[in-house]
Amino acid sequence: MNPATPSRRRGRPPKATAGFNETRASLVRAGLVALTEKGFSATGLDEVLKVVGVPKGSFYYYFESKEAFGAELIDHYGHYFARKLDRFFADDGLSPLDRLKAFMVDAEAAMERFAFSRGCLVGNLGQEMGALPEAFRQKLSDIFADWQRCTALCLRAAQAAGEIRNHHDADHLAAFFWIGWEGAVLRAKLERNSTPLRTFAEGFLAMLRT
Repeated sequence: MNPATPSRRRGRPPKATAGFNETRASLVRAGLVALTEKGFSATGLDEVLKVVGVPKGSFYYYFESKEAFGAELIDHYGHYFARKLDRFFADDGLSPLDRLKAFMVDAEAAMERFAFSRGCLVGNLGQEMGALPEAFRQKLSDIFADWQRCTALCLRAAQAAGEIRNHHDADHLAAFFWIGWEGAVLRAKLERNSTPLRTFAEGFLAMLRT
């Protein structure tokens, strides 16, 4: 055999890259919907496969395990949401505090659009952490820390613009915001209305002005 010709590895045949990636992406999208609605423990692989139209038993062709699938969903959601925060908090057409308001209004509209059936994937998984793989814990914590960092930057910009008093600790406020906002999202999903979201938003903004 010509040494310049790569040998073919034993095992599975080469994947048809385009089709493989498309199906894998479809599984991720279906998984994200399931986890925002029901969480990880209550989501069966069969129902995700059925939505995508993948034959039962073919799941492990795309992911090594349900845990690997869950880790992929956490990463995907974290990246998606980070981009969303960047889009709102970097909007130079609004004042810093109005950027935060715009984010909350958009989040409320998104929950209303799906009749409050979907919550926050990270928040959902955080609530069932006792039944999840321990490896998920650090991923979830890191995502919350990233969201808080982005929010703290926005709040510091609001301080620089004179919208918030400088005696406030922006990092502390950002942590407080996400602890409260995740609780409001959970309550809105439970009650199927936006009142908890608005109650928290109004209370948080009022606190900033004191």
